[in-house]
Amino acid sequence: MTDLAKLMVERMTRSERDQTFPDSEPRDAATLILIDRTGNEPKVLLGRRHRNHKFMPDKFVFPGGRIEALDRVMPAARELHADAEAKLLVRVKEPSKELARAFALAAIRETCEEAGLLLGVKGGERPAVPGEIWQPFAQAGVYPDLSQLHFVARAITPPRRPKRFDSRFFTADASAIAHRIEGVVSPTSELVELVWVPVSEATKLDLPTITAVVLEELAARVAAGMEHRLPVPMYFMKDDVFHRELL
Repeated sequence: MTDLAKLMVERMTRSERDQTFPDSEPRDAATLILIDRTGNEPKVLLGRRHRNHKFMPDKFVFPGGRIEALDRVMPAARELHADAEAKLLVRVKEPSKELARAFALAAIRETCEEAGLLLGVKGGERPAVPGEIWQPFAQAGVYPDLSQLHFVARAITPPRRPKRFDSRFFTADASAIAHRIEGVVSPTSELVELVWVPVSEATKLDLPTITAVVLEELAARVAAGMEHRLPVPMYFMKDDVFHRELL
């Protein structure tokens, strides 16, 4: 393990958290980090959560949420890279191609729901969506494009927290945005503001510890060439200590 990786594991372990809640099984979830490379320095998209939320109020986070059953069957313009698909299926109970694409599609859908940004390909026939949660893509005529996504990290919420997620973090270039829906972000919505922040300055915001750690992992991955073949770090707690395993 590199010195940077050791520091990140230690940081995760030291992070203050209330672990007095009844334990529960983590729910599968997915998150998307959008990167804008049009300027001198790459910027990432972060959203500030509503201050009245019980879970991470007022924190800056990436768009994301839990996997839904319909995410397995939503049609896409192109599928996941084979390396990303294989890594997504490591250490899961029932691995399948449908599950791997569900992780990626959930990240795209949640980015639409929370930020009003639809990633994919626009033009031609409208996609035949499997249900209401994917209706905005049919209305905009956008097919999700899974080939645009890179799988960059996985993290499982520690035991005895109020909510637990087994989250897969993806990244995609902002050029993959095919359509924007106005009015999704507002003072009363889940995310009350969106900001594009240089990667070097993002950690100055009020971030959950895992968000800050994944940003550092992303920066290291970009420096290493951002190839699909690169290993993906997975963070999890065991015996009250965080561990970092490479997938």
